[in-house]
Amino acid sequence: MLRTPALLLLLLPAAAPHDGPDPLWHWLLTKAMLTKDGLQARFGPAAELDGNPTIVTDRLGDTMYFDGKSELRIRADIASLRPKLPQRHLTIATWCSVETPQRWGGVWSLVQDNDQAETGVVLGYDERGFTFGLASEGADDGDGKLTFLRGKTNYEAGRLYHVVATYDGQRMRLYVNGVLDGESAEQSGAILWPREAPMTIGAFRDRDEDHRHHGRIRDVAVYDLAATEKWITEEFAHGRELATAAPVQHFPDELTFVVAPYQQWVTKDGVTVMWETSRPASTTLWFGPDHEHLTAHQGEAAALLHRVRVDGLAVRTPYFFRVESVDDRGQRLSSPLLTTRTAVRDDEAYAFAVIGDTQDQPKVASRIAQHAWALRPDFCVIAGDLVGTGPNKAHWTQAFFPSMQPLVERMAFFPVLGNHEQDARHYYDYVDLPAPEFHYTFGYGNSQWFMLDSNREVGPGSAQYRWLEQQLQRSTARWKFVVYHHPSYSSDEDDYGDMWKGPSSHGDLRVRQLVPLYDRHGVDMVWNGHIHSYERSWPLRGDKVVGDGGTTYVITGGGGGKLETAGPIRPFFQNTVKHGHHFCFVAVHGDRLEFKAYDLDGHLFDVTTIEKRTGRGR
Repeated sequence: MLRTPALLLLLLPAAAPHDGPDPLWHWLLTKAMLTKDGLQARFGPAAELDGNPTIVTDRLGDTMYFDGKSELRIRADIASLRPKLPQRHLTIATWCSVETPQRWGGVWSLVQDNDQAETGVVLGYDERGFTFGLASEGADDGDGKLTFLRGKTNYEAGRLYHVVATYDGQRMRLYVNGVLDGESAEQSGAILWPREAPMTIGAFRDRDEDHRHHGRIRDVAVYDLAATEKWITEEFAHGRELATAAPVQHFPDELTFVVAPYQQWVTKDGVTVMWETSRPASTTLWFGPDHEHLTAHQGEAAALLHRVRVDGLAVRTPYFFRVESVDDRGQRLSSPLLTTRTAVRDDEAYAFAVIGDTQDQPKVASRIAQHAWALRPDFCVIAGDLVGTGPNKAHWTQAFFPSMQPLVERMAFFPVLGNHEQDARHYYDYVDLPAPEFHYTFGYGNSQWFMLDSNREVGPGSAQYRWLEQQLQRSTARWKFVVYHHPSYSSDEDDYGDMWKGPSSHGDLRVRQLVPLYDRHGVDMVWNGHIHSYERSWPLRGDKVVGDGGTTYVITGGGGGKLETAGPIRPFFQNTVKHGHHFCFVAVHGDRLEFKAYDLDGHLFDVTTIEKRTGRGR
């Protein structure tokens, strides 16, 4: 006989009577349930506190606030939980809010998601909406396969939502505020639980990942029944007042820079300045020709991420600026006086730095940035993998931006996406580039740059291929540079086949499909990262080395990531290769390009010059 589950009315006190079966596990994240050792459960095992989650009380009751550094870890291993784990029917219900979007946000998890090994269940969210991940025996491909069901509702930061995930052995369903928000029939049969995994509240946590929640959680209940849509709608109605309450976001008491000022999208007549603060605050950019003549340019009145664009400037002209933000408590935050310069005229000399793979080792990236800044380039290009984990905000605010000072506060940087960014929302938040921002073009001096996302399709017929072809056809620039993350040509020892044991494709064959475009339209240099070493090719055309007019391919992946090594056999295209952290510096005037590469100590290790012949396209 079928039973229709009815969960607790979540606004009632824990001891209130209710209809229907009790949950397997139920945690009320309230002050009454806290002990000196952790959190008691209404049903099921207690949880221990990891970090410092706090209880927030308002007229609607208690919720627990997670600061992005805390979680609740259930005090029971999976072996003791296994006899009660739901098999073919499951409901997980919660009231929660999200304050910081992230790719793999977690409210409740008992999961392993490691490469292809995927088992368990997680109720969470991504950068836009709520998610429900589940693996079952019916979809098992040998080591488990998770389906991540993503809802259609875009959550608002700080607002409480009633989120319910159900599974009935045939279909996954996700409900937000009483309404079906998504469903999937990819999974079937018994739930495939992991052999070993922690059960957590306020995190998506497995063997090698720990994505912690920033926001509130009111309660979490887990049932071994699949709730009906009728019940879910009625249950939400009981707590509707929670969903209609004003959003609540928690900010530190002190107004500080989360990200210090940095520059974006410099042109001949304008520049964008951005910064991030710890609390909502006003946006003022003081900008002018010298420190005594600064004019206020206003932005959003109460922002966390601040952006001000200044146009109408003179070409190739130095300017001075500082930023200022004031919060609702009257706290004032100001930057030091900084400098910028608009882009040069087409016939003037200029210089730029190219860095790739600044991920994971900010101390290394900082040394690279300091050496690059010492050469005073006009702008900087970053060939992807700016951070180790794109969805992790801390990798941006605590690693990338601090390590790239003073370079990015003194000049604009032009990035492309690497694989480690994972196309994360943080990338799009922190850059200010022409839409769609994952590919774009810009000009500087007598050069034009074509920036691509090699994580997406780039082969013939793809949107990026067609876009690049059109842009190259239209370009009249004397110098043409293309940047994307994955290399077309590489002698790395094992990324494209183990060269110590057998053959290699010597680069990513997906992006090598772009090479005929470079040959046809006279692209001078292609810049890549991904391989954490340095390599410069001979000029190539038609997949052969040429003495004049070919395309030079440079891998500059030594900005911070763990180093990689070239294989034992020298491929035909290789001119120079080096194991070590590094950056590139290029100076251009007219038909002459001077290329240099420097190591982590600032020592020059590679030099070449390209000169175009008068009247030739290259």
